Amino acid sequence: MPACVPTRAQPPARPPRARRSHRPPSGDGSGRRRFQIKGADLSASITVFLLAVPMSLGLAVAIDAPLEASLIAAGVGGIVAGLLGGSALLVSGPSAGLTVVSAEMIQNYGWRTTCAITVCAGLLQVALGSLKTARSALAVSPAIVHGTLAGIGAAIALAQLHIVLGGSPQSSAVANALALPGQLAHVGPAAPLIGALTLAVLLLWPRLPGRIGKALRRIPAALACVVLATGVAAFAAPGIARVDLPSWGAHVLPEMPHGPVLGLVTAVLTVTLVASLESLLSAVAVDRLAAERPGSTVPRADLDRELRGQGIANAVSGLLGGMPVSGGAVRGSANVRAGATGRASTVLHGIWVLLAAGLLVTVLEWIPLAALAALVMMVGIQMVNFAHIRNVHEHREFLVYVAAVGGVLVFGVLQGVALGIAVAVAVALHRLARTRITTQEEADGTHLVRARGQLTFLAVPRLTRALSHVPQGADTIVELDGSFMDHAAFEALKGWQSTHQARGGTVRITGRAGGRIAEPASPAQSCCRPWTPWRNHHCHDQPPQRTHGHQLADGLSSFQRNTAPLVREELARLAREGQRPQQLFITCADSRLVTSMITSSGPGDLFTVRNIGNLVPPPGAEGADDSVAAAIEYAVDILQVQSITVCGHSGCGAMQALLNAKPGAPMTPLRRWLRHGAPSIERMASRRHAWARIAGRLPADAVEQLCLTNVVQQLEHLRRHDSVARALAAGTLALHGMYFHVGEAQAYLLAGDDHEEVFEGVGVNLLEDTHA
Repeated sequence: MPACVPTRAQPPARPPRARRSHRPPSGDGSGRRRFQIKGADLSASITVFLLAVPMSLGLAVAIDAPLEASLIAAGVGGIVAGLLGGSALLVSGPSAGLTVVSAEMIQNYGWRTTCAITVCAGLLQVALGSLKTARSALAVSPAIVHGTLAGIGAAIALAQLHIVLGGSPQSSAVANALALPGQLAHVGPAAPLIGALTLAVLLLWPRLPGRIGKALRRIPAALACVVLATGVAAFAAPGIARVDLPSWGAHVLPEMPHGPVLGLVTAVLTVTLVASLESLLSAVAVDRLAAERPGSTVPRADLDRELRGQGIANAVSGLLGGMPVSGGAVRGSANVRAGATGRASTVLHGIWVLLAAGLLVTVLEWIPLAALAALVMMVGIQMVNFAHIRNVHEHREFLVYVAAVGGVLVFGVLQGVALGIAVAVAVALHRLARTRITTQEEADGTHLVRARGQLTFLAVPRLTRALSHVPQGADTIVELDGSFMDHAAFEALKGWQSTHQARGGTVRITGRAGGRIAEPASPAQSCCRPWTPWRNHHCHDQPPQRTHGHQLADGLSSFQRNTAPLVREELARLAREGQRPQQLFITCADSRLVTSMITSSGPGDLFTVRNIGNLVPPPGAEGADDSVAAAIEYAVDILQVQSITVCGHSGCGAMQALLNAKPGAPMTPLRRWLRHGAPSIERMASRRHAWARIAGRLPADAVEQLCLTNVVQQLEHLRRHDSVARALAAGTLALHGMYFHVGEAQAYLLAGDDHEEVFEGVGVNLLEDTHA
């Protein structure tokens, strides 16, 4: 029978067992279940605490704020934003992105008014989050966002360089740059050496070799560099400037803001904008990082809730006399890599910070200011991300990026954002208006009108002028080399086409590659064109005179015209570098399973093995096919993939054939192959194994039950292969089970343990329904 064709539902082979209770682990970040503290969260909280303390103190030094204010902000950010925010693993605290803004506010209004501005900004964040504007904030051009952060990072680095050199920073980035030659002329020996030592340890610590290096790398580099610099300074430079934590009795609280109303409003808007954008971008980045962990069950961040949580944290921090707060990608990434599973690690880190602020004052006062300045300077340098620069350059938005960077450095953060937006709008208008329209006569007498760019109302005069040059009755091709046509341009082109055809001429409108648009040239061309929606590809309705060879040739021709130019550069890179897939994907040969579509993968991403029934013959099995074993060995030992996924699907014809197999039937090649699925039948009938469940429900019928059981059984076969067993023992390989329901277009991942085989839906709505 054909491989994996849909079949009619069959009744279950045995009465279903009572449904087992399946409760997802609490503390996974949803905030709706009982708060639990796991061992992984406890260890992760300590790691983040050791990273947060030196960074927080360094940021306070950078803006000349009270040092205890940074510890208050770190504690409040961890506890308040950790409990109320929408991201389970994002860690909040004093922000590098807010450093330039805070320094300017302290200089203009004083510390107590700065705290009041922080409170107002927090309340505005709460209002914006309640209005569900978080997603809208992410609509800002990435070139503007990354340019703003890069400008802030450059300003931070310039300011902290003066402290590393033993001096004091100026009031602006331009002033710091102009004062740098004079600072270099009066460099003292102690501060630069301590700063250089801090930077060297910070850069080399993650690269320590050997087993000892692996153990030491568990200590955050930020903590290691500050501890080593403090130890060296205690013996080599006892007179160097150090941290000075005043007594808590001298701590001040906010006052009613005073100053020019316009200036205060601008300051509130600036803090709100920068803190919100940095928090939301960090939440998205931490989401991606957490999703890459094998078996991750942490739900995606609720960005509106995260914005409200950040606003409440800012309001509380400002009321307590703390610095402005935002979510940080550095602390959040450290939290994910340390193995955190929920918001408990974020909250505990805040508690540890507050305890350190009360109990470790004497220890903190040994830290040299030059070490903290060097640490913060490196943070600022890392905010100028070269990957972002390449990305905006590839998308032809480098001018917008440069404008945002320059605006922040010269004028300020809010002005830099406004300048970036203005340049982005100007670039967009220039692209819309930049349309080239040419006419030429071909050798066969056909007139070609080519429009390159976007056809908007701005280009209508040039379009009509070019069309007027086409002689009456001439055969004409109009080639549209653009992705957009507005109503005015469409009406102008359509009106001319009707008039020209009425006067005896012919008009053919094509795309860039010459393919006709608007209607097919022939009935055969209506089948599976690249611009046809995928759901309308009814190739089985093709005219009978078209052979399958012609259909294949048409598809190849379409690929060469339309797809090859888009993927040629990437395929050329893969041809040079060779394949480096991260996953081996074993699935069924069913034609409805489009592997690249359901995994959102591209060339070079997956090493794929397809066979009837997604079977993995165990080593030494009778009549085993070595081709599957060879592919597994090659993927694990040669390509060194990091995971193997066995994917089954609904309505599998192979599973139906196994259920309907009759004893004594002739042994055909298909029946010999399907013998490797017999253990799945035995597993499903066994009382020792619970029935697999899918998203909290029992399978719909025996076929679906066997499809699910077969995935679990093939994973067991997979573990018996020597190469897989070695990689699993070494911890370099992970195995995953997957089930794709074709009719629902829904993927499910195996999330059970040895006692339960549960396939959970991949998607926020399904997971929330299952966990309810």
